[in-house]
Amino acid sequence: MAHQVETMAYAGEVPWHGLGVPVSNDLTPVQMMEKAGVDWSVQECESFVDFNGERISTGQKALVRSTDGRVLTNVGKDWNPVQNEQAFEFFSEYVYAGDMEMHTAGSLKDGQMVWALAKVKDSFDLFGGDTVESYLLFSNPHQYGKSIDVRFTPIRVVCNNTLSLSLSMQAERQVKVGHRVEFNPGEVKEALGIASEKLATYREMAEYLGSKRFSMDKLIEYYNTVYPRTSDKRVQDKKLSVETLSRNAKECLNVLESQPGAEFAEGSWWQAYNSVTFVTDHVQGRNADNRLYSSWFGGNQTRKKNALETAIEFAEAA
Repeated sequence: MAHQVETMAYAGEVPWHGLGVPVSNDLTPVQMMEKAGVDWSVQECESFVDFNGERISTGQKALVRSTDGRVLTNVGKDWNPVQNEQAFEFFSEYVYAGDMEMHTAGSLKDGQMVWALAKVKDSFDLFGGDTVESYLLFSNPHQYGKSIDVRFTPIRVVCNNTLSLSLSMQAERQVKVGHRVEFNPGEVKEALGIASEKLATYREMAEYLGSKRFSMDKLIEYYNTVYPRTSDKRVQDKKLSVETLSRNAKECLNVLESQPGAEFAEGSWWQAYNSVTFVTDHVQGRNADNRLYSSWFGGNQTRKKNALETAIEFAEAA
């Protein structure tokens, strides 16, 4: 698989994926956009195909990058692209008020996905030192079939795991906007609500998971639910055990006691859940940029949501 990251910049400490060029942590959103190499615009052009020597309109339009003429995608005539500058300006109100600071930004998949991440100046400590910080992620896709996605995402500092949200919490902390309507920053901000309130809700959930203990049998069952075994009937017919777990499930079990922060809420469903986020962010995948894309926009984003929902279910039954 080709590398996913095209350009990227980060402020502060090296992020969990280890990618990008360092910049100062006092940049304005527009300055971050420039340092991240995404200070280009999307131009709309009519799309054509050559057929028997004739140039025929497809009835669609092509989104073309201004800097190099690269066609990013073909879309319908009613598609409304959001320019990168609009996406970064979304953060200006928060940054100038001192509520957030720009953290990372970049371009994935040859410019088809532009994103920015701002650190919310709010955090909480769990279990005597397990710090969780809140970030606001804005993904601006220049790709057919993808929606603008603005969401709060927690990050566990001790291991730099990007945590996920339960499905009920996600509805309150994430806003998706299709490209067939005009993007309205004010409406999105209103829908997102206040970051501190969202973080408090997440803290309650984390503390609950940390208060519930797992047994080894239930832990194995949990890992098998998150990373199901092969469909091979010969394996499925065997009794569920460590030996019959899938490779990734075994990785979770292997890092359970060795992952950074394993000493916090040891033996709890919080520890079990974080072993999954550690594997998705630091172990799975061919390289760091594939893990980055998968954790935020791909399959591992969904897997972490399912892992959290499943951990809550197991904790409730404990």
